[in-house]
Amino acid sequence: MKIIQIAQIIIALILTTLVLFQQRGGGLSQVFGGSEQFYGTRRGLEKTIFILTIIFGAIFIGLGVAALLWH
Repeated sequence: MKIIQIAQIIIALILTTLVLFQQRGGGLSQVFGGSEQFYGTRRGLEKTIFILTIIFGAIFIGLGVAALLWH
């Protein structure tokens, strides 16, 4: 059980880092006159970070379900 908790913490840190590395959207900056940009397809490093975010998100959910079932 302790191994699952440690793994969840590590995966959560990695997942948080990956989400912060993504450069999509401008949030409220567009409301206050931010520049408009056209977002096409993801390429290169941006695509890799996106795919890794999905993979680590799935791992995190899987560990959460495993922790529930294990308990």
